[in-house]
Amino acid sequence: MKGTGIVREVDELGRIVIPKELRKVMDIKVKDPIEIFTEGSAIILKKYSPGCIFCERVNDVIRFKENNICTDCLKQLKNDD
Repeated sequence: MKGTGIVREVDELGRIVIPKELRKVMDIKVKDPIEIFTEGSAIILKKYSPGCIFCERVNDVIRFKENNICTDCLKQLKNDD
């Protein structure tokens, strides 16, 4: 994990603001869905992407090491070996 030096307080409704600089770097736009994970005592936020990481197809997608890969791209990866 890489520290940013940015600290934000949780408001009365349990919300935090993701700083504009981080949203820009991570390409997070208004209304983008965010996935929430936990690892030990850490909370991890990740931009949600339901499609394949290579072609963005959303059908026949499997989850592999926290990434979505469609069956077609998976076949191509296997053939590259």
